[in-house]
Formats: sequence, structure tokens, C-alpha cells
Amino acid sequence: MPLWLIICGLGITQIIGWGTTYYALGALSADIAATTGWSKALIFGAFSAALLLSGLISTWAGRLTDRAGGRAVMMWGSAAAAAGLVLIGLFPHPATYISGWLFLGVAMRLATYDSAFASLTQIAGQGARRAISYLTLFGGFASTVFWPVSHYLSQGIGWAETLLVYAALHVFICLPIHWSVLREARGDREVETPEAQSAPPLEGSSRRRAMALFAAALALNGLVFSAISAHVVPLFDGLGFKGEEAVFMAALIGPSQVASRLGEILLGRNLAPLHLGLIAFGLLPVAIGLFAALGFSWGAALLFAVLYGASNGLVTIAKGAVPLMLFGTKGYGEMLGIISAPNLVLNAAAPLLFALLLGWVPPHGALLIAGAAALASSIAMLRLTRLHPAEADERDERKGRASEKGGG
Repeated sequence: MPLWLIICGLGITQIIGWGTTYYALGALSADIAATTGWSKALIFGAFSAALLLSGLISTWAGRLTDRAGGRAVMMWGSAAAAAGLVLIGLFPHPATYISGWLFLGVAMRLATYDSAFASLTQIAGQGARRAISYLTLFGGFASTVFWPVSHYLSQGIGWAETLLVYAALHVFICLPIHWSVLREARGDREVETPEAQSAPPLEGSSRRRAMALFAAALALNGLVFSAISAHVVPLFDGLGFKGEEAVFMAALIGPSQVASRLGEILLGRNLAPLHLGLIAFGLLPVAIGLFAALGFSWGAALLFAVLYGASNGLVTIAKGAVPLMLFGTKGYGEMLGIISAPNLVLNAAAPLLFALLLGWVPPHGALLIAGAAALASSIAMLRLTRLHPAEADERDERKGRASEKGGG
């Protein structure tokens, strides 16, 4: 099957997968609260528990993908998503609501980006770098499509019935697509492709240090992005942007993510994954720093929203491409699971932590503290680049050219 067709198929499942799980609650929570009388603590607490479970099973899920293959794992993820949505939609009770979200937590780990990246790597080997970029371009439309769809479906047929419709999407669209396009995503093998790596995968202590540094970079970046995203409208409101202004600033983030991914596809073909990572992680502290340096003005807010969205868009690509370069294709699923685990766990805690922070300090201070975490993330990424042999060779070559010029 042509790789472009595999990417298109997975792209459809990623839009549905993210839109019916991660992004669904943003549009449905008010209707759920209004019809059931449940507290926000229950409604969003179950979601946080799902994200936490995704992090806890991340390494296991990655190892399972390596052993059983991406096809089987992503099909199980679609089934888990359908089961969770049916459980919540058919039996609206606090106990089943929480249980359903735990199913969705498993589904979010088995049927979204991490498993999809591993599946593409099993199919295309080192050539998966470009495939990952194209796939994230599809995923960037999940919130754009499903926020309005969820809102209008809930208004028309009710939130519980909306979830049943979403369960049907997983059964009748995602499951068959995973079955049909991922036949070559088999486990327990290292994919060989004619496209060779610029340097051999890291081994030994360098490998362990690289894993720790990239996991730290990803976790700190995810902590900041998840915290700000959960509070973006009240945060802008607290900084002086009222009503529609705050909503407009928040709305810029999604298109900026998509635009950055499209830019990487068009212009980043020759950009090494580590350099892509430096740009991706570096944009976030730059965005926050410029926002503060320019006095939290209207123009600064626009710049912040664009750079903030662009950073997240590129980080998603770097998350798949950097481990592929550093560690190779063998055991890629497990490696990605280990690296993703701290990020997923912190994502679950970030909204609550940032809410507490906003209770202790004003929005300006909270944003600067988040900027410090973002800066630490980019520093970890910078240190990571110095571990790879290709980077070391390039530095030595630059030093050699400088010495020759100095001697001349």
C-alpha cells in the first residue's frame, strides 16, 4: 500500500481519535454539568485521571507496539475508545462516567500519536520522519473540526447521544482503517530501508542521558503548554484582554500549530531532527519572554499566540523524529513510551497546578514562572544536541575551518 494512503488513513483516525476524546470535553462539559448536576471537579477530574492512566501505561503500550505491531495496538485503541464512549453515553452515572474515561485514557495512548508514529516507523523505517510530519498536519485539525461538531451535536441530540455517535465513528471508521492500512505495521522486527542514518544510534551511557534529557524537555514543555491551554481564556482575561479579545487570542493558537507543521513540511526537508527540536522547544520561552518584554500589549499578545501555537505544532513532530534519529528503529515504540510517560503524567496535573499558581500569584507572575519551565525545557534540548555523534562531528568541522582561517 502506498505510504501516502497509509498517512491519509491514519490522518482520518487521528482527527477522530483526538476530537472524540481529548478535545470533546471542552465543548461538552457545560451541557454535562447542566443536565446531570455533576460538579466540575468530577467532570474534569475523570479526564485528568484518564491522562494520568495514559502516562502510567505509556512504557507498557510502547513495548506492546514493538511486540504485537502497530496494527493490533491501534485497533485495540479504537475498541477501547468505543467502549468508553458507550459506557458514558448509555449509563450516565458518576461511577460509569469515571470508568468510561479510564477506558478513554487507555484509548488515547493506544490509538493516537505515539502508536501512530511507531506504526509508521515499523512501515517506513528512517523514512518515517516525513510521514510523521504529514500525519501531524492532519491531527492539527482535530480541535477545529470537533469543537463545533461537539457543540452542535450536543445542542441537537444531547451530549450522551453525541458520545454514542462518536463511539460509532471508532467502530465503523477508525477500526476498519487501522485494520486495512496498517498491515505492514508488524512487531518484533527492525525495519531496514535504503535511507541510512547520518550516525549510528546512541548506546550505553550516552543513550541513557539522551533519554533523560529528551524526556525532561518534552515533560517541561508539555507541562507549560497543557497548563496555559487549560486556562488560556481566563489567563488572557486576567492580563487585560476582555471577552471576545481573549477568545480571539486563544483561537489563533490552533491555526498557528497547523501553519508551523505545514512550514516544516515545505521548508524543513533538510533540517536535522535535533535542529528541529531546538527550534520547537526554543519558541515557547521566546514567546513568553517577548510577551512580557513588550508589556503584555495587544501586539505582544498576537505574537505570543502565534509563536506559542507554532512551538506546540513543531514539538509534536520533534517528539516522533528526534527519538528516531537518536535511537533508531529497533525498540522505537518502547523508547517513545518511556520518553512520553513523564510528559503524559505532568499533562494530567498541569491544569490543577496552574490553577493553584494563579490563586497565589497574579497572571503576569504565573506566566513568567511558566516561562522559566519552558526555558529549562529548551536548555535540556540544547544539551541533548551535544550528545549525538553527528553534532559532535559538525562542531569539530566548524572548529577546524575556524582554525584554518585563523592560521591563514
